[in-house]
Amino acid sequence: MSCWQAASWSELRRNAANAFATTACPLSLRLAPHALPNHINTHAAPLVCYTLAVKNPISIPESSVGLATLYNGWFRQFCTPRSSGRFLSVATPLLTLSQFDYELPAELIAQSPAPSRGASRLLHIDAASQLHDRQFADLPSLLRAGDLLVFNNTKVIKARLLGHKASGGKIEILIERLTGPDTALAHIKSSKSPKAGSTLVVGEGCSITVTGRQDALFELRFPERVMDVLEAHGQVPLPPYITHTPDAHDTERYQTVYADKPGAVAAPTAGLHFDEAMLAKLEALGVRQAFVTLHVGAGTFQPVRTEDLSAHQMHSEWYAVPQSTLALIQATRAAGGRVIAVGTTSVRALESAAAQPGPQDPLEGDTRLFITPGYRFHYVDALITNFHLPRSTLLMLVSALAGIEPIRQAYAHAVQGCYRFFSYGDAMLIEAPSSQP
Repeated sequence: MSCWQAASWSELRRNAANAFATTACPLSLRLAPHALPNHINTHAAPLVCYTLAVKNPISIPESSVGLATLYNGWFRQFCTPRSSGRFLSVATPLLTLSQFDYELPAELIAQSPAPSRGASRLLHIDAASQLHDRQFADLPSLLRAGDLLVFNNTKVIKARLLGHKASGGKIEILIERLTGPDTALAHIKSSKSPKAGSTLVVGEGCSITVTGRQDALFELRFPERVMDVLEAHGQVPLPPYITHTPDAHDTERYQTVYADKPGAVAAPTAGLHFDEAMLAKLEALGVRQAFVTLHVGAGTFQPVRTEDLSAHQMHSEWYAVPQSTLALIQATRAAGGRVIAVGTTSVRALESAAAQPGPQDPLEGDTRLFITPGYRFHYVDALITNFHLPRSTLLMLVSALAGIEPIRQAYAHAVQGCYRFFSYGDAMLIEAPSSQP
Protein backbone atom coordinates (compact mmCIF):
# COMPACT_ATOMS: atom_id res chain seq x y z
CA MET A 1 0.00 0.00 0.00
CA SER A 2 1.44 3.36 -1.02
CA CYS A 3 0.87 6.60 0.87
CA TRP A 4 1.44 10.27 0.09
CA GLN A 5 0.27 13.70 1.22
CA ALA A 6 -0.82 16.93 -0.45
CA ALA A 7 -1.57 20.31 1.10
CA SER A 8 -4.30 21.31 -1.34
CA TRP A 9 -6.74 19.92 -3.84
CA SER A 10 -4.66 21.18 -6.77
CA GLU A 11 -1.58 19.47 -5.34
CA LEU A 12 -3.61 16.30 -4.86
CA ARG A 13 -4.53 16.38 -8.54
CA ARG A 14 -0.90 16.92 -9.60
CA ASN A 15 0.42 14.17 -7.38
CA ALA A 16 -2.26 11.78 -8.51
CA ALA A 17 -1.49 12.48 -12.16
CA ASN A 18 2.20 11.81 -11.54
CA ALA A 19 1.51 8.68 -9.51
CA PHE A 20 -0.66 7.19 -12.21
CA ALA A 21 1.44 8.26 -15.20
CA THR A 22 3.04 4.82 -15.47
CA THR A 23 -0.18 2.77 -15.45
CA ALA A 24 -0.96 0.42 -18.29
CA CYS A 25 -3.80 2.34 -19.93
CA PRO A 26 -4.78 5.99 -20.48
CA LEU A 27 -6.18 7.74 -17.40
CA SER A 28 -7.52 11.20 -16.69
CA LEU A 29 -8.15 12.58 -13.24
CA ARG A 30 -11.53 14.23 -12.80
CA LEU A 31 -14.32 14.77 -10.30
CA ALA A 32 -17.21 12.33 -10.39
CA PRO A 33 -20.27 14.53 -11.10
CA HIS A 34 -22.60 12.44 -8.96
CA ALA A 35 -20.15 12.29 -6.05
CA LEU A 36 -18.62 15.77 -5.98
CA PRO A 37 -20.89 18.21 -7.80
CA ASN A 38 -19.33 21.39 -6.44
CA HIS A 39 -15.58 20.86 -6.31
CA ILE A 40 -13.75 20.20 -3.08
CA ASN A 41 -13.39 22.51 -0.10
CA THR A 42 -10.18 21.22 1.48
CA HIS A 43 -10.82 23.00 4.77
CA ALA A 44 -14.24 21.56 5.61
CA ALA A 45 -14.53 18.13 3.99
CA PRO A 46 -14.14 15.22 6.40
CA LEU A 47 -13.91 12.85 3.43
CA VAL A 48 -13.23 13.69 -0.18
CA CYS A 49 -12.55 11.61 -3.22
CA TYR A 50 -11.43 11.75 -6.80
CA THR A 51 -12.37 9.59 -9.73
CA LEU A 52 -10.37 8.13 -12.60
CA ALA A 53 -12.11 8.01 -15.95
CA VAL A 54 -10.61 5.14 -17.93
CA LYS A 55 -10.98 3.62 -21.38
CA ASN A 56 -10.73 0.05 -20.22
CA PRO A 57 -11.55 -0.50 -16.55
CA ILE A 58 -10.79 -4.21 -16.71
CA SER A 59 -7.09 -3.64 -17.39
CA ILE A 60 -6.51 -1.14 -14.60
CA PRO A 61 -4.12 -2.45 -11.94
CA GLU A 62 -5.33 -2.23 -8.33
CA SER A 63 -2.66 0.32 -7.47
CA SER A 64 -4.33 2.80 -9.83
CA VAL A 65 -7.43 3.12 -7.70
CA GLY A 66 -7.17 5.74 -4.96
CA LEU A 67 -9.24 7.12 -2.16
CA ALA A 68 -8.23 10.43 -0.58
CA THR A 69 -9.22 11.41 2.94
CA LEU A 70 -8.75 14.68 4.74
CA TYR A 71 -6.92 14.40 8.04
CA ASN A 72 -5.87 17.46 10.05
CA GLY A 73 -5.90 19.63 6.94
CA TRP A 74 -3.75 17.25 4.90
CA PHE A 75 -4.71 14.83 2.17
CA ARG A 76 -3.55 11.26 2.60
CA GLN A 77 -4.10 8.73 -0.15
CA PHE A 78 -4.50 5.01 0.34
CA CYS A 79 -4.72 2.65 -2.61
CA THR A 80 -7.74 0.42 -2.55
CA PRO A 81 -9.32 -1.84 -5.19
CA ARG A 82 -12.72 -0.25 -5.77
CA SER A 83 -14.58 0.06 -9.04
CA SER A 84 -17.92 1.36 -10.27
CA GLY A 85 -18.52 0.96 -13.99
CA ARG A 86 -16.25 3.25 -15.98
CA PHE A 87 -15.51 5.31 -12.89
CA LEU A 88 -13.11 4.19 -10.19
CA SER A 89 -12.90 5.15 -6.53
CA VAL A 90 -16.27 6.85 -6.42
CA ALA A 91 -17.16 8.05 -2.93
CA THR A 92 -19.13 10.84 -1.33
CA PRO A 93 -18.35 12.84 1.80
CA LEU A 94 -19.02 10.71 4.88
CA LEU A 95 -21.55 13.06 6.41
CA THR A 96 -24.26 11.89 8.77
CA LEU A 97 -27.23 13.65 10.27
CA SER A 98 -25.97 13.03 13.79
CA GLN A 99 -22.98 15.29 13.14
CA PHE A 100 -25.34 18.27 12.98
CA ASP A 101 -27.28 17.76 16.19
CA TYR A 102 -27.11 19.78 19.39
CA GLU A 103 -29.13 20.25 22.56
CA LEU A 104 -31.14 23.47 22.75
CA PRO A 105 -33.16 24.49 25.83
CA ALA A 106 -36.66 25.49 24.75
CA GLU A 107 -36.40 28.81 26.57
CA LEU A 108 -33.69 29.96 24.13
CA ILE A 109 -36.07 29.81 21.15
CA ALA A 110 -37.03 33.44 20.59
CA GLN A 111 -40.81 33.84 20.54
CA SER A 112 -40.75 37.53 19.65
CA PRO A 113 -38.26 39.91 18.05
CA ALA A 114 -35.89 42.19 19.92
CA PRO A 115 -37.34 45.60 20.89
CA SER A 116 -35.78 47.12 17.77
CA ARG A 117 -34.27 45.56 14.66
CA GLY A 118 -30.69 46.36 15.56
CA ALA A 119 -30.93 45.41 19.24
CA SER A 120 -29.88 41.79 18.84
CA ARG A 121 -26.57 40.23 19.79
CA LEU A 122 -23.96 39.13 17.25
CA LEU A 123 -21.68 36.11 17.59
CA HIS A 124 -18.66 36.63 15.35
CA ILE A 125 -16.58 33.73 14.01
CA ASP A 126 -13.48 35.33 12.52
CA ALA A 127 -11.22 33.94 9.81
CA ALA A 128 -9.10 32.18 12.44
CA SER A 129 -12.27 30.45 13.77
CA GLN A 130 -12.11 32.49 16.98
CA LEU A 131 -15.35 33.52 18.70
CA HIS A 132 -16.26 37.08 19.71
CA ASP A 133 -19.39 38.18 21.58
CA ARG A 134 -20.64 41.40 20.06
CA GLN A 135 -23.80 43.42 19.40
CA PHE A 136 -25.37 43.70 15.96
CA ALA A 137 -24.75 47.44 16.23
CA ASP A 138 -21.02 46.58 16.02
CA LEU A 139 -21.40 45.31 12.44
CA PRO A 140 -20.08 48.50 10.74
CA SER A 141 -16.79 48.12 12.63
CA LEU A 142 -16.41 44.56 11.28
CA LEU A 143 -16.89 45.52 7.65
CA ARG A 144 -14.72 47.75 5.51
CA ALA A 145 -15.03 50.01 2.50
CA GLY A 146 -15.16 47.96 -0.65
CA ASP A 147 -17.04 45.04 0.90
CA LEU A 148 -20.32 44.00 -0.72
CA LEU A 149 -23.43 42.92 1.16
CA VAL A 150 -25.84 40.74 -0.83
CA PHE A 151 -29.44 40.77 0.43
CA ASN A 152 -32.45 38.62 -0.46
CA ASN A 153 -35.28 41.01 -1.37
CA THR A 154 -38.08 38.44 -1.31
CA LYS A 155 -41.28 39.53 0.44
CA VAL A 156 -43.23 37.30 2.82
CA ILE A 157 -46.84 36.82 1.80
CA LYS A 158 -49.73 36.09 4.21
CA ALA A 159 -49.55 32.47 3.20
CA ARG A 160 -51.54 30.76 5.97
CA LEU A 161 -55.31 30.37 5.53
CA LEU A 162 -57.71 28.87 8.05
CA GLY A 163 -61.04 27.48 6.90
CA HIS A 164 -63.14 24.39 6.46
CA LYS A 165 -64.17 21.80 3.92
CA ALA A 166 -67.62 21.89 2.37
CA SER A 167 -68.41 19.04 4.77
CA GLY A 168 -67.48 21.22 7.74
CA GLY A 169 -64.11 19.71 8.74
CA LYS A 170 -61.45 22.24 9.71
CA ILE A 171 -58.49 22.81 7.41
CA GLU A 172 -55.30 24.85 7.40
CA ILE A 173 -53.74 25.88 4.09
CA LEU A 174 -50.12 26.98 3.79
CA ILE A 175 -49.33 28.31 0.35
CA GLU A 176 -45.97 26.99 -0.87
CA ARG A 177 -45.78 28.64 -4.26
CA LEU A 178 -47.86 30.80 -6.57
CA THR A 179 -48.16 29.10 -9.97
CA GLY A 180 -50.39 31.69 -11.64
CA PRO A 181 -52.57 34.70 -10.85
CA ASP A 182 -55.32 32.44 -9.46
CA THR A 183 -53.48 29.15 -8.82
CA ALA A 184 -51.06 27.90 -6.20
CA LEU A 185 -49.40 24.85 -4.67
CA ALA A 186 -50.06 24.38 -0.97
CA HIS A 187 -49.70 22.18 2.08
CA ILE A 188 -53.05 21.29 3.65
CA LYS A 189 -53.67 20.10 7.19
CA SER A 190 -56.96 18.29 7.70
CA SER A 191 -58.36 15.14 9.26
CA LYS A 192 -58.51 13.57 5.79
CA SER A 193 -56.68 14.71 2.67
CA PRO A 194 -59.04 16.54 0.30
CA LYS A 195 -59.55 14.96 -3.10
CA ALA A 196 -59.41 16.62 -6.51
CA GLY A 197 -62.65 18.47 -7.14
CA SER A 198 -63.35 19.19 -3.48
CA THR A 199 -64.00 22.69 -2.16
CA LEU A 200 -62.24 24.49 0.68
CA VAL A 201 -63.84 27.58 2.20
CA VAL A 202 -61.91 30.44 3.83
CA GLY A 203 -63.08 33.78 5.12
CA GLU A 204 -66.68 34.73 4.36
CA GLY A 205 -67.52 32.16 1.72
CA CYS A 206 -64.38 32.31 -0.44
CA SER A 207 -64.36 28.90 -2.13
CA ILE A 208 -61.06 27.35 -3.27
CA THR A 209 -61.05 24.28 -5.50
CA VAL A 210 -58.57 21.42 -5.17
CA THR A 211 -57.62 20.55 -8.75
CA GLY A 212 -54.91 17.94 -8.22
CA ARG A 213 -51.82 16.97 -6.36
CA GLN A 214 -48.03 17.08 -6.84
CA ASP A 215 -46.44 14.74 -4.32
CA ALA A 216 -47.12 16.27 -0.87
CA LEU A 217 -48.49 19.52 -2.32
CA PHE A 218 -52.06 20.24 -3.42
CA GLU A 219 -52.94 22.18 -6.58
CA LEU A 220 -55.47 24.90 -5.81
CA ARG A 221 -57.57 27.25 -7.92
CA PHE A 222 -58.86 30.46 -6.34
CA PRO A 223 -62.00 32.38 -7.35
CA GLU A 224 -59.93 35.57 -7.71
CA ARG A 225 -56.27 36.60 -7.56
CA VAL A 226 -54.43 34.54 -4.97
CA MET A 227 -52.71 37.62 -3.58
CA ASP A 228 -56.07 39.35 -3.06
CA VAL A 229 -57.40 36.34 -1.13
CA LEU A 230 -54.26 36.17 1.00
CA GLU A 231 -54.35 39.87 1.76
CA ALA A 232 -58.00 39.63 2.80
CA HIS A 233 -57.95 36.35 4.74
CA GLY A 234 -54.34 35.21 5.23
CA GLN A 235 -52.07 35.22 8.25
CA VAL A 236 -48.34 35.81 8.52
CA PRO A 237 -46.83 32.31 8.25
CA LEU A 238 -44.78 32.29 11.44
CA PRO A 239 -42.49 29.25 11.83
CA PRO A 240 -43.87 26.23 13.72
CA TYR A 241 -41.61 26.85 16.73
CA ILE A 242 -43.17 30.30 17.33
CA THR A 243 -46.30 29.51 19.28
CA HIS A 244 -48.35 32.73 19.41
CA THR A 245 -51.01 33.76 16.93
CA PRO A 246 -49.60 36.28 14.43
CA ASP A 247 -50.52 39.91 15.10
CA ALA A 248 -49.83 43.32 13.58
CA HIS A 249 -46.40 43.41 15.21
CA ASP A 250 -45.44 40.22 13.35
CA THR A 251 -46.76 41.68 10.10
CA GLU A 252 -44.13 44.41 10.44
CA ARG A 253 -41.23 42.57 12.06
CA TYR A 254 -41.39 39.26 10.15
CA GLN A 255 -40.49 41.23 7.02
CA THR A 256 -37.25 42.92 5.99
CA VAL A 257 -37.25 46.68 5.44
CA TYR A 258 -36.07 46.12 1.84
CA ALA A 259 -38.61 43.40 0.93
CA ASP A 260 -39.72 43.97 -2.66
CA LYS A 261 -40.62 40.74 -4.49
CA PRO A 262 -43.69 38.92 -3.05
CA GLY A 263 -43.49 35.15 -2.94
CA ALA A 264 -41.82 33.88 0.26
CA VAL A 265 -43.68 31.88 2.89
CA ALA A 266 -40.84 32.27 5.40
CA ALA A 267 -38.69 35.31 6.04
CA PRO A 268 -34.99 35.55 5.12
CA THR A 269 -34.39 36.11 8.81
CA ALA A 270 -30.81 37.40 8.76
CA GLY A 271 -32.15 40.50 7.07
CA LEU A 272 -34.59 41.22 9.90
CA HIS A 273 -31.74 42.78 11.92
CA PHE A 274 -31.17 45.59 9.42
CA ASP A 275 -33.05 48.88 9.67
CA GLU A 276 -32.84 51.88 7.38
CA ALA A 277 -30.35 53.63 9.67
CA MET A 278 -27.95 50.67 9.61
CA LEU A 279 -28.18 50.38 5.83
CA ALA A 280 -27.47 54.10 5.43
CA LYS A 281 -24.51 53.95 7.83
CA LEU A 282 -22.97 51.02 5.96
CA GLU A 283 -23.43 52.76 2.64
CA ALA A 284 -21.74 55.88 4.01
CA LEU A 285 -18.78 53.71 5.08
CA GLY A 286 -18.35 52.50 1.50
CA VAL A 287 -19.96 49.08 1.97
CA ARG A 288 -21.90 48.39 -1.20
CA GLN A 289 -25.25 46.61 -1.47
CA ALA A 290 -26.70 44.22 -4.03
CA PHE A 291 -29.81 42.06 -4.20
CA VAL A 292 -30.92 38.60 -5.21
CA THR A 293 -34.35 37.00 -4.90
CA LEU A 294 -35.08 33.60 -3.45
CA HIS A 295 -38.66 32.84 -2.44
CA VAL A 296 -38.21 30.90 0.78
CA GLY A 297 -40.54 27.91 0.95
CA ALA A 298 -41.99 25.97 3.85
CA GLY A 299 -39.48 23.26 3.02
CA THR A 300 -36.86 25.29 4.87
CA PHE A 301 -38.42 23.95 8.10
CA GLN A 302 -38.67 20.34 6.96
CA PRO A 303 -36.46 17.97 8.97
CA VAL A 304 -33.78 15.87 7.35
CA ARG A 305 -34.97 12.28 7.79
CA THR A 306 -32.01 10.28 6.46
CA GLU A 307 -28.92 9.59 8.56
CA ASP A 308 -26.88 9.35 5.36
CA LEU A 309 -26.98 12.90 4.00
CA SER A 310 -26.24 11.76 0.46
CA ALA A 311 -29.77 10.26 0.43
CA HIS A 312 -31.51 13.52 1.40
CA GLN A 313 -33.83 15.07 -1.21
CA MET A 314 -33.47 18.84 -1.01
CA HIS A 315 -36.61 20.95 -1.39
CA SER A 316 -36.95 23.25 -4.38
CA GLU A 317 -37.07 27.05 -4.25
CA TRP A 318 -37.24 29.68 -7.00
CA TYR A 319 -34.43 32.22 -7.26
CA ALA A 320 -33.19 35.03 -9.49
CA VAL A 321 -29.79 36.73 -9.58
CA PRO A 322 -29.50 39.81 -11.82
CA GLN A 323 -26.41 40.36 -13.91
CA SER A 324 -25.92 43.68 -12.11
CA THR A 325 -25.36 41.75 -8.88
CA LEU A 326 -22.86 39.43 -10.55
CA ALA A 327 -21.05 42.46 -11.98
CA LEU A 328 -20.79 43.98 -8.49
CA ILE A 329 -19.41 40.71 -7.15
CA GLN A 330 -16.75 40.61 -9.85
CA ALA A 331 -15.82 44.25 -9.24
CA THR A 332 -15.65 43.67 -5.48
CA ARG A 333 -13.39 40.65 -5.87
CA ALA A 334 -11.15 42.48 -8.34
CA ALA A 335 -10.71 45.36 -5.89
CA GLY A 336 -9.88 43.03 -2.99
CA GLY A 337 -13.21 43.38 -1.20
CA ARG A 338 -15.29 40.65 0.37
CA VAL A 339 -18.68 39.34 -0.72
CA ILE A 340 -20.84 38.96 2.39
CA ALA A 341 -24.14 37.17 1.98
CA VAL A 342 -26.96 38.28 4.25
CA GLY A 343 -28.69 35.01 5.03
CA THR A 344 -28.42 31.43 3.86
CA THR A 345 -31.03 32.13 1.18
CA SER A 346 -28.71 34.69 -0.42
CA VAL A 347 -25.95 32.09 -0.35
CA ARG A 348 -28.18 29.51 -2.01
CA ALA A 349 -29.21 31.95 -4.74
CA LEU A 350 -25.64 33.08 -5.48
CA GLU A 351 -24.17 29.60 -5.50
CA SER A 352 -27.03 28.30 -7.67
CA ALA A 353 -26.31 31.07 -10.17
CA ALA A 354 -22.65 30.06 -10.16
CA ALA A 355 -23.68 26.66 -11.46
CA GLN A 356 -25.59 28.19 -14.38
CA PRO A 357 -23.25 30.26 -16.52
CA GLY A 358 -24.99 32.05 -19.33
CA PRO A 359 -25.92 35.43 -20.78
CA GLN A 360 -29.51 35.52 -19.49
CA ASP A 361 -30.47 38.33 -17.14
CA PRO A 362 -31.43 37.52 -14.53
CA LEU A 363 -30.08 34.03 -13.90
CA GLU A 364 -33.17 32.35 -12.51
CA GLY A 365 -34.95 29.07 -11.99
CA ASP A 366 -35.66 26.43 -9.39
CA THR A 367 -32.80 25.27 -7.22
CA ARG A 368 -32.33 22.14 -5.15
CA LEU A 369 -28.75 23.01 -4.25
CA PHE A 370 -27.78 21.19 -1.04
CA ILE A 371 -24.65 22.75 0.46
CA THR A 372 -22.78 20.53 2.91
CA PRO A 373 -19.20 20.43 4.22
CA GLY A 374 -16.97 19.71 1.25
CA TYR A 375 -18.57 22.38 -0.93
CA ARG A 376 -16.25 25.04 -2.38
CA PHE A 377 -17.96 28.42 -2.40
CA HIS A 378 -17.75 30.38 -5.64
CA TYR A 379 -19.03 33.80 -4.58
CA VAL A 380 -19.36 33.97 -0.80
CA ASP A 381 -16.54 35.07 1.54
CA ALA A 382 -18.59 35.65 4.69
CA LEU A 383 -22.13 35.23 5.93
CA ILE A 384 -24.51 37.04 8.25
CA THR A 385 -27.06 34.55 9.53
CA ASN A 386 -29.25 33.54 12.45
CA PHE A 387 -28.86 30.38 14.54
CA HIS A 388 -30.41 27.34 12.88
CA LEU A 389 -32.35 24.29 13.95
CA PRO A 390 -30.52 21.11 14.94
CA ARG A 391 -30.22 18.53 12.16
CA SER A 392 -31.25 21.10 9.52
CA THR A 393 -29.90 21.75 6.03
CA LEU A 394 -29.15 25.34 7.06
CA LEU A 395 -26.90 24.17 9.87
CA MET A 396 -25.10 22.04 7.30
CA LEU A 397 -24.68 25.07 5.02
CA VAL A 398 -23.03 27.22 7.70
CA SER A 399 -20.83 24.25 8.63
CA ALA A 400 -19.72 24.10 5.00
CA LEU A 401 -18.49 27.68 5.24
CA ALA A 402 -16.92 27.69 8.71
CA GLY A 403 -16.17 24.00 9.27
CA ILE A 404 -18.10 21.45 11.31
CA GLU A 405 -16.08 21.80 14.50
CA PRO A 406 -16.02 25.64 14.59
CA ILE A 407 -19.80 25.69 14.20
CA ARG A 408 -20.22 23.03 16.86
CA GLN A 409 -18.12 25.12 19.25
CA ALA A 410 -19.94 28.32 18.32
CA TYR A 411 -23.37 26.81 18.98
CA ALA A 412 -22.24 25.36 22.31
CA HIS A 413 -20.91 28.82 23.22
CA ALA A 414 -24.19 30.43 22.17
CA VAL A 415 -26.26 28.02 24.25
CA GLN A 416 -24.06 28.59 27.28
CA GLY A 417 -24.21 32.35 26.72
CA CYS A 418 -28.03 32.32 26.39
CA TYR A 419 -28.16 33.71 22.87
CA ARG A 420 -31.65 33.78 21.33
CA PHE A 421 -32.19 31.21 18.60
CA PHE A 422 -33.98 30.90 15.25
CA SER A 423 -36.07 33.38 13.24
CA TYR A 424 -36.58 36.09 15.88
CA GLY A 425 -33.24 35.37 17.55
CA ASP A 426 -29.72 36.76 17.50
CA ALA A 427 -27.30 36.87 14.58
CA MET A 428 -23.91 35.49 13.59
CA LEU A 429 -21.18 36.87 11.36
CA ILE A 430 -19.20 33.96 9.92
CA GLU A 431 -15.99 34.61 8.00
CA ALA A 432 -14.65 31.84 5.80
CA PRO A 433 -11.47 30.39 7.35
CA SER A 434 -8.29 32.05 6.10
CA SER A 435 -6.92 28.62 5.14
CA GLN A 436 -9.87 27.97 2.83
CA PRO A 437 -8.96 28.28 -0.87
